[in-house]
Amino acid sequence: MKLKMRFFSFPAILMLFLVPLSARAQQMTATEIVKKTDDKFRGEQSGYSQMTMTVIRPAWQRTVEFKSWSKDDDYALTLITAPAREKGQTFLKRKSEMWSWNPAISRLIKLPPSMMSQGWMGSDYTNDDILRESSVVEDYIHTIEGSEPIDNRDCWKIRLKAKADADVLWGEQLWWIDKKEYITLKAELYDEDGYLVRSEKASDLKIMDGRFIPAVVELVPAENEGYKTIVKIVEVKFNITISDDFFSQQNMKTIR
Repeated sequence: MKLKMRFFSFPAILMLFLVPLSARAQQMTATEIVKKTDDKFRGEQSGYSQMTMTVIRPAWQRTVEFKSWSKDDDYALTLITAPAREKGQTFLKRKSEMWSWNPAISRLIKLPPSMMSQGWMGSDYTNDDILRESSVVEDYIHTIEGSEPIDNRDCWKIRLKAKADADVLWGEQLWWIDKKEYITLKAELYDEDGYLVRSEKASDLKIMDGRFIPAVVELVPAENEGYKTIVKIVEVKFNITISDDFFSQQNMKTIR
C-alpha cells in the first residue's frame, strides 16, 4: 500500500454533481475509475498519513511506525518514528529526484532508479510504493474486464497494462474496485513476463477524515511462504495546505 496514500478543474467537478450517480458510473472509462480510486486514497492535491507497518517472516516479525506527506505526483516525504534504532530516518521524492537521510550516520543518499524495486525498510513493499516514482494513471493502459464481488461488495475488475515506454516495476496489475466507494479491495501485481509477484487485500473499511477507506492493507508475496506485510492507517488527512518548500533536503533532517 504505496502507503502512499496521488490525482478536475472546477467546471469538471461541477458537471459531475449535475449528472445522476448511476449514469455517471456507467459512462466512466476504466482510466477515470482508476484515477478516482487513486485520488480518493491519496487526496486529489495533497495528503498526510500516520501508519504502522508490521513485517512478518517465518521466524520473526517487527513493526515500523511512520508519517508521510505528499503533494500532487511530484512530492513525497516519509519519516520513520519507531522503532528507536531507526527513528528519524526520512525518505524524500522531489519531482524526479529521490533521497534518503539516516541521522545515525548523518548521511544523505540519492536513490537511483535501480533502487526503486528494492524492499522498503525490510518489508514486502518497494521504495517505489512509498515514493511513487511511477503513476498508475499515466503509466498504464486500463481496461474493464468485468465485475466480480469481493467480500460481498460489487467490484469492477480492471486490468492495468504498462505502456511500452513506461519505466515501471509491474508489467500488469489487476484491481478489484468497489463500484460504490471507489476503493481497491484487492490487487494482483505481475512482472513483465506475466508472473504473479504479490497480492494485496484491503479490509477494516471505515470513515477517516470524511472518506470511507480501508484502514488495513495486507500484502502477500507470491513465492515466499510465510512472508507478509500488514499496514494499518492510524490517521489520515486529505488535501492539506502544504508548500513545495516543505519537501526539501533541509526538512528531511529536521522534521519530527
